[in-house]
Amino acid sequence: MELAFYADPPDTFKVWKDSTYAMMAEAAKRGHRIHVFLQQDMALRGRDVSVHAAHIGLTGSEEGEWFRVKGMQWRGLETFDAVIVRKDPPFDVDYLNATYLLELAEAKGARVFNRPAAIRSSNEKLAIARFPEFTVPTLVSALPELLRAFHEEYRDIILKPLNAMGGAGVFRVGPDGRNLGAILEMLTANGTRAIMAQCYIPEIVDGDKRVLLINGQVVPYALARIPQRGEVRGNLAAGGVGRAQPLTPEDRRIAETLAPVLAEEGHFLVGLDIIGKWLTEINVTSPTCFREITRQTGFNVAGLFMDELEKAV
Repeated sequence: MELAFYADPPDTFKVWKDSTYAMMAEAAKRGHRIHVFLQQDMALRGRDVSVHAAHIGLTGSEEGEWFRVKGMQWRGLETFDAVIVRKDPPFDVDYLNATYLLELAEAKGARVFNRPAAIRSSNEKLAIARFPEFTVPTLVSALPELLRAFHEEYRDIILKPLNAMGGAGVFRVGPDGRNLGAILEMLTANGTRAIMAQCYIPEIVDGDKRVLLINGQVVPYALARIPQRGEVRGNLAAGGVGRAQPLTPEDRRIAETLAPVLAEEGHFLVGLDIIGKWLTEINVTSPTCFREITRQTGFNVAGLFMDELEKAV
């Protein structure tokens, strides 16, 4: 197959932990051709969406130069067997516009995973509202008075922006309300930007669990990302330590409930975030943790991804 990865610049990858690299390495092992394009490499001419894609080869090294560019070429997205969306958030206006271009390419026959309309309709924080049976009390608002009232009611809360990743901008405000005003001013841009407030979940000390769904299949291991040094965030990007572990019954119940629903909507790869028995996020842009789970358990997550992709195309 010829695979096109819509991603961030490859020279920024931390390949020892990068899930996109894991996908590419598995694809290369199977003899598939790998191409990469960036957001700015997309062009619309009339109704045709093309990309200035780099055909790359993997060197086999995880240090230094891990890929070589074999050539650059303008190609219609429909000429690839699959287009794999791996662009990291923030889900800003440029990301939004890219989903429109990808959707136009779909109309010409491109096979895009995850489907751009599905990504666009599923804010990674707000999507949990579709499954209230699995969530703690939550408020989304830009209004400081509502957010203050939420804190007054629940006393120990988490505040976070709606379009960031990696734990960026996540704050815990305890019963004393320390710095609540300043945090609200910053996160809401003085009451003009909606944010999310959730009850603090004490089980975070045991990890923020990433559970992966691939084409409706549930990966049997989660990566519990455990906060360190007094942190409230378990995200690996925020210094959390990842511990792979079998799914708990609660993890599996959530995953098996959501998997067929999300797959039907066009979400080929999803990363659920679960703390204790509570669903906190549904990640659909560029879910990670492939390499950590594989390294610690031997379960080949990228292998399952590629098996399912080969079936789908």
